[in-house]
Amino acid sequence: MTDFTDAPGATRPEVSTQPNGHTAELLVRTVSLGGSRLSRALQSSTTDDPVSSWIPVRPHTAEAWRARASAVRAMHATPDWFTELAPAFAATGAAAERLARSAHSGVVVTTGQQPGLFGGPAYTWTKAISALALADTLEREIGMPVAPVFWAATDDADWEEAAVTHILAAEGLQTLKLAGPPTDGVAMMDVPLGDVTGAMSALRAASGSAARASVLDELASAYVPHATVGAAYLQLLRSLLEPLGIAVVDASHPALRAAADPFLRRALTKAPVVAERLAGRTRAIATAGYAPQVDTIDTLSLVFQTRIGTSGRSRDRVRERIPVADASRVAREAEIGTLSANVLLRPVLERCLLPTVAYCAGPGEYAYFAQVVPVAEALGAEIPLPVPRWAGEVIESRSLRALERLAINETMLHDSNAAETLLARRAMPDGVLDALERLRVTLDVQTRALGMAIESADAVVAPEVSTGLARELLHRLDRFDRRVIAGVKRRESELMRQVAHLRAAFRPLGTSPERVLNLLPVLARYGTGVFDLMVAAAAEHARALVGEDDRADGAHPNRAHLASEQ
Repeated sequence: MTDFTDAPGATRPEVSTQPNGHTAELLVRTVSLGGSRLSRALQSSTTDDPVSSWIPVRPHTAEAWRARASAVRAMHATPDWFTELAPAFAATGAAAERLARSAHSGVVVTTGQQPGLFGGPAYTWTKAISALALADTLEREIGMPVAPVFWAATDDADWEEAAVTHILAAEGLQTLKLAGPPTDGVAMMDVPLGDVTGAMSALRAASGSAARASVLDELASAYVPHATVGAAYLQLLRSLLEPLGIAVVDASHPALRAAADPFLRRALTKAPVVAERLAGRTRAIATAGYAPQVDTIDTLSLVFQTRIGTSGRSRDRVRERIPVADASRVAREAEIGTLSANVLLRPVLERCLLPTVAYCAGPGEYAYFAQVVPVAEALGAEIPLPVPRWAGEVIESRSLRALERLAINETMLHDSNAAETLLARRAMPDGVLDALERLRVTLDVQTRALGMAIESADAVVAPEVSTGLARELLHRLDRFDRRVIAGVKRRESELMRQVAHLRAAFRPLGTSPERVLNLLPVLARYGTGVFDLMVAAAAEHARALVGEDDRADGAHPNRAHLASEQ
């Protein structure tokens, strides 16, 4: 691992933007957003496609975007929204300035994510950068202030996602976990973080001799023992995103809960109508041959209620979905601040609270917007507009150089064993490799000869017997060959470690590193200038969204030089 010191006068790796997203040390490349069949169909749908009616039509020109922004601004139900929600934003610096301008005379572009340990996968940051790039492009093209907003879903209760993150370590992929115990139905803003000393030490080790220790300082400041999982996540996001001009809103804040309360009560009073419309759309999705992104339960509303758990302690608050049968009663009796939205209701709630011109959606989110629209229609609410977010990978140049040094390519890393087997075969002693090849040829020749001899000897045994013998001998030779390869792999442990590291860098858990790897070690090594590279790459995607080119889902021809789509 390359070392970068923090000594006086030491210089950090250069991360200023270069053509094609390259620097001496980093490559930021755009990749396909991907997703399920339903998500991909929605991203690429045209007016002739039946699925196109399931989500709003996206504007394709600057003029159309200007018209949409003006309409959003005019129709927003609460023009003093920023005054009500300012405590939930608690924005400072560049984020506060940009948010205030948009509150006065503009709109916002939103995205969001539930808590993940140490910020979660890299896509937490690519989502935020995507919203920033689209807001920048829209502001420039439509002549109206546009602020990027990140919705931190600290009210989410998914412990399994919040408690885990993955880092690229010297030996390959390393999983970091909160000690727990796991929680059930408790919002992450209420779940104590606990001791993160071990996980923090592992992340610091993966960062090497960090050139920008301030990133790790921000992490240490956020992830303290007395914090909750949601609060630590929120503080980390704000410390790194606000300087970029991205405001972060806390979904658990009392100010937001109070502002959301009338909408959520309306969702409860209309729960039977919502359930009926949602069930109809879910059936239509299945009938069209797609799998609905969100499983729905007809007897449950889309609203949660938070209550004190069986322990009686206020910190042990749990969330439960309100049954449709009880929805009207809860709407009358619930205390302000105890209601919250599920995943299908949240985009409609956000659009109700904010003048959102577009939501930058990931692949899963894009798919569930097909089920969001009937929810909005049933409530008589404004329908939120999803756009496919930018998807990007941050690759260290040393990993690219390692591929070249080992003479393998990324495609080999997609297979769980291909690269290791190839390198082990290359490392096999010449005598052993040659002997195995000669034995394989000899077996083929001699078993063929035996079969011909049997046939010419009036078939003293059935032909299947000799062909079966040939197959058995070849099978035993293949097994022996695999044992030799396994032995070479054990001997070449350092070579195998290098491959494990590269697979974690390029294809962790069989998917894009954006969806798995934590980005903080990279930020710690190279500084937040990494975000500049990401913005430059995301800007091309944003321009395609705002302009007339409708190929912003990852198929833009000018991106071929950055990366092959995977």
